[in-house]
Amino acid sequence: MINNDVLRSIRYMLDLSDQKLIDIVQLAAPTFALDKATLLAYLKREGEPGFVECDSAVLAHFLDGLIFFRRGKDPSRPARPVEKHVSNNVVLKKLRVAFQLQDSDMHDIFASAGFPIGKPELSAFFRQRDHKHYRLCGDQLLRNFLKGLTLRVRGAC
Repeated sequence: MINNDVLRSIRYMLDLSDQKLIDIVQLAAPTFALDKATLLAYLKREGEPGFVECDSAVLAHFLDGLIFFRRGKDPSRPARPVEKHVSNNVVLKKLRVAFQLQDSDMHDIFASAGFPIGKPELSAFFRQRDHKHYRLCGDQLLRNFLKGLTLRVRGAC
């Protein structure tokens, strides 16, 4: 999935304003500059005039900020390094942490989106990249997870 889609999905899921999105990014990186005009360009759909592709650094800061926004920040822990490349697996991991999801919650979310997966398949997405059972999270799987998580957070709309 492109980063813009992830950003738009999470914004809709949590019903966040433009300023709140900027504030969440600032939680992870107070020195990271993101203005409202750039954010609005990221939120446009591909093909719309003014569309700008969201780079991995912005999405990584947003996802880290989302974790701090939902769970709080532990000042005793050092800041984690920012992901250089945000893959679908990284998005899945960070959403799992931000929403404090257990395996059973994840299975329920996938099932509610009409995309049930098995336990071994789910655990393969969270393994280290060099592990023999590691599996890439595809766009369809992440899209269904975001859909199911939206249903869980917002309720059946």
